[in-house]
Amino acid sequence: MILKFTCLLGLLLCGCQAVLQVSISLNKVELSVGESKFFTCTAIGEPVSINWFSPQGERIISNQRVIVHTEGVRSRLTIYNAIIEDAGIYRCQAVDAKGQSQEATVVLEIYQKLTFREVKTPQEFRQSEDAEVVCDVISSPVPAVSWFYKNREITSEPNSRLQVLPSNNLQILRVSKADEGVYRCEARVEARGEIDFRDIVVLVNGRARRYQILTTAHSAEQVPPVLSVLQQSFNATADYQESVTFTCITSGSPDPQVTWYWKGHVIERSEQYVLNTLDGGKSTLTIKNIRQGDGGPYTCRASNKAGSSESQLFLKVFVQPHITQLRNVTAVEGSAAMISCTAEGEPLPEISWRRASDGKTFTDGDKSQDGRVEVRGRHGKSMLTISGVRLSDWGRFDCEALSRIGGHQKSMFLDIEYAPKFQTNQTIFYSWEGNPVNISCDVKSNPPATMLWRRDRFTISSQGTSNIRIHSADGRSLLEVTPVSDRDFGRYNCTARNNIGARYQEFILAQADVPSHPYSVRLTAVSQRLATVSFMKPDSHGGVPISYYIIHYRDTSAQDWRTVRSHAVQMVLANLEPNTTYEVRVAAVNGKGQGDFSHTETFQTLPIREPSPPTVHGQRGVGKAYRLGLIKQDDGGMPIVEYIVKYKTDKEEQWMTKLVPGVNDFALLQPLQWNTRYNVEITARNVKGLSEPTFFQFLTPQKPDITADSLFSGLGLGAVVGLGVAALLLLLVLVDISCFFLRQCGLLMCITRKLCSKKTSTSGKSKELEEGKAAYLVDGSKEPIVEVRTEEERITNQEDSSPVHEPNETTPLTEPEKLPLKEENGKEVLKPDLIEIKVHTDNSIHTKQDDSKA
Repeated sequence: MILKFTCLLGLLLCGCQAVLQVSISLNKVELSVGESKFFTCTAIGEPVSINWFSPQGERIISNQRVIVHTEGVRSRLTIYNAIIEDAGIYRCQAVDAKGQSQEATVVLEIYQKLTFREVKTPQEFRQSEDAEVVCDVISSPVPAVSWFYKNREITSEPNSRLQVLPSNNLQILRVSKADEGVYRCEARVEARGEIDFRDIVVLVNGRARRYQILTTAHSAEQVPPVLSVLQQSFNATADYQESVTFTCITSGSPDPQVTWYWKGHVIERSEQYVLNTLDGGKSTLTIKNIRQGDGGPYTCRASNKAGSSESQLFLKVFVQPHITQLRNVTAVEGSAAMISCTAEGEPLPEISWRRASDGKTFTDGDKSQDGRVEVRGRHGKSMLTISGVRLSDWGRFDCEALSRIGGHQKSMFLDIEYAPKFQTNQTIFYSWEGNPVNISCDVKSNPPATMLWRRDRFTISSQGTSNIRIHSADGRSLLEVTPVSDRDFGRYNCTARNNIGARYQEFILAQADVPSHPYSVRLTAVSQRLATVSFMKPDSHGGVPISYYIIHYRDTSAQDWRTVRSHAVQMVLANLEPNTTYEVRVAAVNGKGQGDFSHTETFQTLPIREPSPPTVHGQRGVGKAYRLGLIKQDDGGMPIVEYIVKYKTDKEEQWMTKLVPGVNDFALLQPLQWNTRYNVEITARNVKGLSEPTFFQFLTPQKPDITADSLFSGLGLGAVVGLGVAALLLLLVLVDISCFFLRQCGLLMCITRKLCSKKTSTSGKSKELEEGKAAYLVDGSKEPIVEVRTEEERITNQEDSSPVHEPNETTPLTEPEKLPLKEENGKEVLKPDLIEIKVHTDNSIHTKQDDSKA
C-alpha cells in the first residue's frame, strides 16, 4: 500500500510541478472614481504562494480600501471607492515549491464620471455688462461641453455676442433683458457614451427677485409631483460586499413623499436597505451587501395631495462563477470514464478542462488526437468522456468555469483500477544445497493484490516450512528457499489476485554448478620481469555469477604454483626472473566453487640487455640554464644506474659531460652561453652496458637588456607613480638633514628649536621681563631705553675688558631675531652680527659709532 501511495504521489507531483499557469478573470477594466471592483487570480498547478503587486511594483498588503483574499489556488483583489491613483497595471504572481514563478496582469483604467460642481440657478447679471454663466463640470477624459438656448445649440461665431469660453462657461457680451431665459449646459464623454446636463436660469437686473416671489407664490398652490432619475440601470456583483445607490429627484407642492418598492413590496429601512432624504428633493435607496436574489426592477414612487408619479430602476446582479458539482472518478482499465462538472453564475460561465499530466486543455467540442478524449457540454454542465481508459490517463483533471466577471476552478482525481501486472523479468534462479536464495515476485496492481506461492499444485503456507520462508511487503512477495536436497529444485508459481482479475508467473529454481574453464589464454607484452595474461570468459558460469579468477604461474623448474586473483580477464604478472621459462593456467570461481583450469600456456621472459635509448624533452630553464626532461623507458631488465649527458656548442670540438643518477627525471645543464645552439647526446647505462645514444638540440635565449624600460616593464602605472613619490620623499629628507647640519635650518631644525624652547624659554623670559619692567618703572618714562653696541664692544666687558661669552650658533634659542639684509628698496641695512641693542634705565640710547650709522 505504501509503494502504491508513493507512486501515486510521485506521479501527481511530477504532473503538478511541470505546469504552473496563472490567469486573471479580466484583462482590462475601466472603473469610475468612487466605484468598487474585484479581480480574481487563478493559479493552475501547485502554487505555494499567490501575491498581488501594485502598478508601482510593491506587494499589496490589505487595508481598509484595498483587500487581498487568498484561498487555495485563487486570490481575489478588491478595490473599494477607487481613486485616480489606483490606475495602472496590476500583477498576480504565483510561486511553486521549486521557486518557479508565473504571473498574469490586468490593466485598470480609472475615469471620472461626469460631475457638475456648484452649478447655481438662477444666475443674475446687470444689464449691459459682460455676463459669464458658470457651468463647472469635470470628468476624465475631459468632457465636451455644449450650450443650448431655446432648444438651439449656441455656436461660437466670430461676431456673436454668445461665446463658449475655454473654461466651458458661457459668455454673453452686453447682456440685456432679451437674453433672459433658461440655458442648458450639456456635457458629453464620447468614449463612454456618457451625457448629462444642467438647466440654468439667467436673470438680468431685478428679475431674480421677481423669480423668487413668483416661485414662492406658486409653491403655495398644489402641484403634482414631478419625478426624475439620474440613472435607470445598475450593475453589481453578488457576494462581494458591493453596494448600489438609487437616486430619485422630486418636486411638487406640497413636497411629495417618496416610497421605494421591489417586486411590489414596500422597502423598509434595515441593515441591507438604507433610505435617505436629501436637500433639493433628492431621495436615495442604498442596497448593501448585494446578493444574487437582489436583482430585478425597483420602483421609486413620489406622491402628495395633488397626485403621484413613479419611475422604475433596474438592478442587474452578476454572479461569480461557482462550480457546484465535481467528484473523483474511478474507472477500470480498458473501460470508459465519464467526468461531469457543473457550474453556475450570471452570466452563465463557459467550462473548460485541463489534464495535469501533460497540461493539455479541452473545451466544449474538443477531441484528442487519438479520439479517446471528448468534451460535450451545455447550460453550465460539461462532460469529459475517456474511452478505452489507459494507465497514462491516471491523475488530476482541473475543471475551470470562466465568465467575463471572474472564474472558479476545482480539481478531481481519476483513479484507474487494473489487474495485477508482474514487474520482474528474471524467472530462473540458481542455488545449491545449503545456499539460501530469494525468489522475488513483484506485482503492480490497483487495488492491491493478494499473493500466494504454489509448488506442484500445493499452496505454500504463509508460515513457511523448515527450509522455505515467505516475506511479504506492498506489491512484493519474497520466497526464501534453502535447498537441502534435489527435491527442492524445480518450478514455483506466484499467483496475484484482486477484484479486477488474477495473474500468475512461474519461476524455476535450478541447481547451480561450478563454472567451466576459461579459454584462449594468451601472453602479451612479455618483458624481463613483467608479462600480461589475457583470456576469454568461460562458456558457462554455472548459474551463479563468477566472483573472480585464479591465475596459477610458476617457473618450469619449480614444483609449486604461485597464485594471484583477478576480477578481470586480463592480469599483469610481476617480479618475474629474466630469461626464464614460465607456465600459466586460469580457473574461474563462483559461489558454488572453483571450476576447472584452462590448458597450460608457456612463455619465456626476455634476457637482461642494455637499456633502450633514452627519451628526452626540452624544458626552458631560467637564465643561462636549460632543463632537460628524462622520460622512463625500457631499462633492459635491470635498473638504470646513470644517464651520461654530453653537450657542446656548434663551434666547439670538445664535449662537456654531466652524469645524472638513474632515479632522476631531469638533467640541468648550466652555465650556458647566451643565444647559442647546443648539441646534446644522452646515453643510459645499466649493469649490462650502455644504450644507444639519443641526440637533441636546443637554442639558448638572447642576453636580456637591463634598462629602465625593462626594469619597469613588469610594473603597472600605479606602482611606477608610487616609486616616484617615495624617491621624491627620500630626496627631501636627505636635503633637510643636510640643511640641519650645514646651515642650521630646515624642517628638522624647526622641530629641534620647538622642543628645546619648551625647556629654557620659561625661566629666561620671566627674568628678562622682570628686569625690563623694573627699569621702566624707575625712570618713569614711557619710552624704552635702547643701547646700540658694535661687535667689538659686545665681545669685551666694559669694566675689565675681559671677554664676554655671548650666545652664538650653538645657542639658537637666545639669539636675537636676525634683521633682513636688504630692504625692499635695495638699501643696505645694519648687519645683525655688528649691532646689539640694549634697554637701559636712564632713558638714553647708547650706540657705538665705529661701523654703524644712527
